[in-house]
Amino acid sequence: MDKIILTNLQFYGFHGLLPEEKKLGQRFQVDLELYLNTAKAGKSDHMHDSIDYSQAYNHVKKIVEGKSLNLIEAVAETVATDLLSSFSLLEACKVKIIKPDPPIPGHYQSVAVVIYREKSR
Repeated sequence: MDKIILTNLQFYGFHGLLPEEKKLGQRFQVDLELYLNTAKAGKSDHMHDSIDYSQAYNHVKKIVEGKSLNLIEAVAETVATDLLSSFSLLEACKVKIIKPDPPIPGHYQSVAVVIYREKSR
């Protein structure tokens, strides 16, 4: 399956269980893999035969910078559901939500959740 990949999208949101996460917010990074058949777009060279990744970015931005959710699992699910319902050519997507600076003690690079969702047939 062909795919369009968007990596390291940067946002500031207010997701988390802790009060300081809801009040102060934090950085979030998002990686997307958008699965679709790109053959027609490759031949026609027309955007209407593909997915406009700037529109996909704006959909993710609205969610990550929007309503506060408790879990990054819920953020990922909301992003996947929105993308699958908004883009008719999209057959499936992989969404990775990364918290680079969660308020937990210890040494680590980040925490993340990855989900894969398909359109129901």
